[in-house]
Amino acid sequence: MTTSAPASEWVRRWSHLVPAGARVLDLACGQGRHMQWFAERGHAVLGVDRAADALQSAAAFGEVLQCDLESAPWPLADQQFGAVVVTNYLWRPLFVHIVQSLAPDGVLLYETFAQGNESLGKPANSDFLLTRGELLRACSDLRVVAYEDGFLNHPARCVQRIAAARPATNAPAITRWQLEASA
Repeated sequence: MTTSAPASEWVRRWSHLVPAGARVLDLACGQGRHMQWFAERGHAVLGVDRAADALQSAAAFGEVLQCDLESAPWPLADQQFGAVVVTNYLWRPLFVHIVQSLAPDGVLLYETFAQGNESLGKPANSDFLLTRGELLRACSDLRVVAYEDGFLNHPARCVQRIAAARPATNAPAITRWQLEASA
């Protein structure tokens, strides 16, 4: 089974940072395009979304959990993941839980709309648009590998996106994160 949309370019670009075989959490997973991407690369995947109909499709790629992340308590308090993926979704109270959900050497791949998008279309509500540098501040306890804040043409949108890792406690003083996938 395939999804209707390909994985985000940002997720594809930085997914090589995810430790081999690591369990991946896809928040607000929708129909599971990122679940599919990681499942095809040998990862166990958990997708969380509030939409039962979307989760029916996503279930083809891994475990799913129906949960309204904005009104229910954080459902994964006792779990850590080798990667957490979030695209096109913003609920600021989750930032602390997302960061805490990363296992040592775990990677956060986050991409969503930013201020400036209100001039282009939806979302236009500031509640759903990151402020300048907001992802950097949310990830201050992580090692930022890549960060972008700007405009994309196709489709036209303003975004912030980050690839950040939680270094292992026994990691060397300077960990080198590979900036491109190995050939």
